Amino acid sequence: MILDLKLVNARFVTGDGGREASSVGVWGGRIAGVDVGDAPARRVVDLGGAVVLPGFVDAHNHLAWAGRATRTPDISQCATVAEVVDLLRGVARTSEWLEAAGYDHRVLDRPLTARDLDAVGPRVYVQDVSGHACVVSGDVLALLPASVAGDSTGFLAEAAQTAVRAMRLPYALDDIAADVERGARQCLREGVVFAAEAGVGGGLIGSSPLEVEAYHRASLPIRVQLMISADRLEPVAAHRSDGISRAVPLGLRTGLGDLRLSIGALKLWADGGMIARTAALTEPYVGVGGVGQLQDDPEAMRSAVLDGHRAGWQLAVHAIGDRAVDFALDAIAEAQSTLPRPDARHRIEHCGLVRPDQVDRIAALGVIPVVQPTFLWSYGDDYATIMGPGRADWLYRGRSLVDRGVVLAGSSDRPVADGSPLRGIQFLVERKSASGRSIGPDEALTVDQAIAAYTSGAAYACGVEADLGAITEGRLADFTVLADDPRTVPVSGIGDIEVLATIVDGTFAHDPTGLAS
Repeated sequence: MILDLKLVNARFVTGDGGREASSVGVWGGRIAGVDVGDAPARRVVDLGGAVVLPGFVDAHNHLAWAGRATRTPDISQCATVAEVVDLLRGVARTSEWLEAAGYDHRVLDRPLTARDLDAVGPRVYVQDVSGHACVVSGDVLALLPASVAGDSTGFLAEAAQTAVRAMRLPYALDDIAADVERGARQCLREGVVFAAEAGVGGGLIGSSPLEVEAYHRASLPIRVQLMISADRLEPVAAHRSDGISRAVPLGLRTGLGDLRLSIGALKLWADGGMIARTAALTEPYVGVGGVGQLQDDPEAMRSAVLDGHRAGWQLAVHAIGDRAVDFALDAIAEAQSTLPRPDARHRIEHCGLVRPDQVDRIAALGVIPVVQPTFLWSYGDDYATIMGPGRADWLYRGRSLVDRGVVLAGSSDRPVADGSPLRGIQFLVERKSASGRSIGPDEALTVDQAIAAYTSGAAYACGVEADLGAITEGRLADFTVLADDPRTVPVSGIGDIEVLATIVDGTFAHDPTGLAS
């Protein structure tokens, strides 16, 4: 056999039992062999001593949102409310709505209000950086029922924010497709070959009821898996023997599609977020008060979990606070007890604050925590402060889960925080925020374990471990080419390693340094 491509003069970290290789052969978009020696090839690329990892898998990402953020006015660099107002006044509107992103109440001189936005104009919507809250102008607030609008500040969280987004939506499919392409190219630059879009068609961040069509229209430079919002479940008149009372129309479920675009888990939001102080806790936020909130009536959420499980879905339950993690574990346990599905691979998205007793339950249930280490890199100082010394070490756990045999999946939640897998790997090993604050040092992983979270672990969470996650014969020829070795550089420098190229299907999809030329 003549190889399509032979990659030589590199250190291939295969993820296969510690094995390394110096060359890899590719045929038909898949790995034909490692250490292929003098095997003939139509094309040979000398990688100049680079380090090659299995292509990174981002198990929880928001491609459309990330792409949209690049064309949305960004107020994240503003230090005062006055600066925000001045910036927004200078924005040329392209529709009746003026949307802005990057609001963070923690960094401005005071909270932004509806009255401030009234000075900008009508129909102003400013999204919180977490995606769980917003601030709107007074005219928008006046359109909401009093039960939703709350007080007159204009700050709206969770269901209230969703009510406002419903006024603005849908976005045009061609615009969504273009945003998806932008978000996917961000991933490609950071070595990501596969991204799971965490919620389309509804929920907190859906863009259109026809959103899947936008992904069909998009020219995808990476592989994409779509989580479908659980609010798409509808009553169905299935045969009694099927045992299915609600499903996504036509019986769609996890697994449909191919390795370029597929349907993944059913996404359900159980609580809010730490930044908006809406993550559901069992004990109050330190210095803030309150215990956050569950996203919906617990019985309604429980029914969605049970119905989704019966309909054959993998479940992805957003649960950041420990009270929401309790809900997720209870509901998943009930689902499995009523209809055992040993390889369901149900997931807890974020799994942000996990008590010691919950660690053992996660292991016993075989649940996959899908974590975002860069949250603590970016926001760890704040998170640790509002959790207090008694709970800060429980944030975004690593070692305690891995030691119990739990498969840990790495992800970014792009654009909420730094999307770089290398930055996430650095945090999992170092357990330090950007300012140097230590957070849960006993949860530190080895570099190999952290790399596994973003390769084999994330691939397993997305059900693609037979094709991605390791450099072995038969798997897809998807690679991340690095300028240095994360295992040997100082830990504090892992996040700054240059991504020289990203290879998808044996093709140099991202090659800014011209390695392939």
